[in-house]
Amino acid sequence: MRTRTNGIQLLRNGERSVDKQYRGQRIFERLGNVSQAEAEDWLKQRQAAVDAQHANQLREGDEQLFAAAAAKYLTECQQRGVRTLETISYHVQILLPYIGGMRLRDVCNDSLEAFKDARVTEDGVKNITVNRSLEVVRTVLNRAARVWRTNGKPWLSTSPLIEMLDEKGQERPPRPISWGEQAGLISRLPAHLQRMVLYTVNTGARDDNVCGLRWDWEVPVPELQRSVFVIPSEHYKGKRPHVQVLNDVAWSVVQECRGMHDDYVFVYRRERVKNVEDEPVMPYDRIDTMNNTGYQAARKAAGLVGVRIHDLRHTFGQRLREAGVPEEDRALLLGHAIEGMPQHYATSTIARLVDLANSVTQTRDRTTLLRVING
Repeated sequence: MRTRTNGIQLLRNGERSVDKQYRGQRIFERLGNVSQAEAEDWLKQRQAAVDAQHANQLREGDEQLFAAAAAKYLTECQQRGVRTLETISYHVQILLPYIGGMRLRDVCNDSLEAFKDARVTEDGVKNITVNRSLEVVRTVLNRAARVWRTNGKPWLSTSPLIEMLDEKGQERPPRPISWGEQAGLISRLPAHLQRMVLYTVNTGARDDNVCGLRWDWEVPVPELQRSVFVIPSEHYKGKRPHVQVLNDVAWSVVQECRGMHDDYVFVYRRERVKNVEDEPVMPYDRIDTMNNTGYQAARKAAGLVGVRIHDLRHTFGQRLREAGVPEEDRALLLGHAIEGMPQHYATSTIARLVDLANSVTQTRDRTTLLRVING
């Protein structure tokens, strides 16, 4: 039954619902056992939200809100298949309460002071983490000034300077682990993380490249009776393809992973502790990051609280140096960008790099001295 307000209905059970077309949008909700006044207040709030949305859609150029510009940027990242989309979305999400409702022309270095202060003093994050968010702001503003147009005119006439916080004073030196520490850590890890850690300390691969390693990146090298993985440029930090060379340990880890998943090399599934024979068997899924609760618990139990996932990469690099591997070959194995670096190697080159990567197993512990030097 219709009430005195168009769009609000009183149902037979005494509850009220809203079903109204407003500015081209349908507003529908079952409100339950509420009064007519409460239903009218709810409808007014929803209409006000539609009004605000409509007004924002009519904004042009520097009148656009930062929230709308950030949404446009995220859409573009999704269309381009940007591998860090989830991370960018996170930074946008934490920025919106501070500058989401601001017009683009009002977003500047000063308008970000409250955000920076809250992240550093209240959330306790480091400057490098705050800077990752500021880089997102800078990118959005740059695209508004250089790329996005309305009626042929840029959204912003110029992009304001967004100053980064100082990171050097907070940089932490690398913390490679010794062979003994490696054994203590791995013995406390679940099987799937054991494989990933072993792969990392024997290839120097980054966390996202280990977690995202795909079988369709595998390239067999029949003469060596093994394979390499060619990581595409869109999935590699340097924005270029990288040939991941595997020593004997890394190769054995990969062989152990075969058959678990059609797409990803490193996967995980929760194993049943009872009714283990029951169907269906739980499927394997991709692991988003090695730095999960399993790794953190094992790290703590092994007395290695300060050891980050990236320190496993540092460990491989240090062992290459200790084995006397030349700097240029270390750069090839670690995937550092150097001028004239080839993106695909001849079989003879791969064979030599495999031998060099295997040399890390012959090194002795010198990490204690390195930690003393670094403080």
